[in-house]
Amino acid sequence: MVKERVILQGAGRERGVDMLMKLQLALLVILLLACGFLYQFTLKSSCLFPHLPPYKSQQGLEALLGHGRSIVFLETSERTELSPLVSCAVESAAKVYPEQPVLLLMKGLNSSMQLPPNSTSPALSLLSAIDNVFLFPLDMKSLFEDTPLFSWYTQINSSAERYWLHVSSDASRLAFIWKYGGVYMDTDVISIRPIPEDNFLAAQTSQFSSNGVFGFLPHHPLLWQCMENFVENYNPDIWGHQGPELMTRILRVWCKLRDFQEVSDLKCLNFSFLHPQRFYPISFLEWRRYYEAWDTEPSFNDSYALHLWNHMNQEGRAVVRGSNTLVENLYHKHCPKTYRDLLQGPEGSVTGEQGPGNK
Repeated sequence: MVKERVILQGAGRERGVDMLMKLQLALLVILLLACGFLYQFTLKSSCLFPHLPPYKSQQGLEALLGHGRSIVFLETSERTELSPLVSCAVESAAKVYPEQPVLLLMKGLNSSMQLPPNSTSPALSLLSAIDNVFLFPLDMKSLFEDTPLFSWYTQINSSAERYWLHVSSDASRLAFIWKYGGVYMDTDVISIRPIPEDNFLAAQTSQFSSNGVFGFLPHHPLLWQCMENFVENYNPDIWGHQGPELMTRILRVWCKLRDFQEVSDLKCLNFSFLHPQRFYPISFLEWRRYYEAWDTEPSFNDSYALHLWNHMNQEGRAVVRGSNTLVENLYHKHCPKTYRDLLQGPEGSVTGEQGPGNK
């Protein structure tokens, strides 16, 4: 009888220990799930508040940029209502580079975790809901610190500058990529496949460099030289003088240029000068072809991204759903969320519903 009681007590203790272990395991799982939720909440506040972009402090921005692999877009005006083209550019980059942070820095945003009072931007809501897209305020003064551009910026009278939005954008992209590394893209560039280069300039034509797409690892000396030349040869009255013409001036110092042979890139010391087909298969003189229907559309097999030359579009041509134009089909393939939620139909109404299903 005593022996049976001891056995029963031992079995009871074993069951108690087993239940305790199961309870501890369950609590551990709950704790891990809670930590994961809090991490996602911090990383992506837009999951619960879809109208708030995922701002972070400046320290958060620098931590995000630690690996020098970001894709960077800039908006140097005060506007926060983004066009479908800007949305498509950012979304397509996020789609092509799912493991890399895609940043949109906007001068019109502040650091208060809130959009401007009257903002109803569906594009910001759409982009905020993409896991690897991050929206930050653009603080030029802070960005230019510890670069040759700082003294220029603190002395300039921006209100007297004819092309200030372009010039300030030209300066900001140089400083940002020099400081943090990554790939800069204009907001009218649609990504279609990954760029295999870390350090590169993009040819707009055979011996002329673009500054609409370029990429370097942090602190590349070519970009420091660009910033020095920006200040030393500053001429605000010539459009492009601080942008593609600047890049071309420095490129000629670093590289012995020659015409491209077939679709092959040029190697210049420790960076590449990429063939015009990589980003500019349709030249600026033919920019309207993006807004035309093609009998047989180009494959763009030799391209990494497509620059749509929005600066040339003074006619205000829009992307219309159902038009079967080349650009409509590019939206449909490379930025499907923008296509679904932001594009207008022939009658001018937005086709697609806004809501939490944008993910």
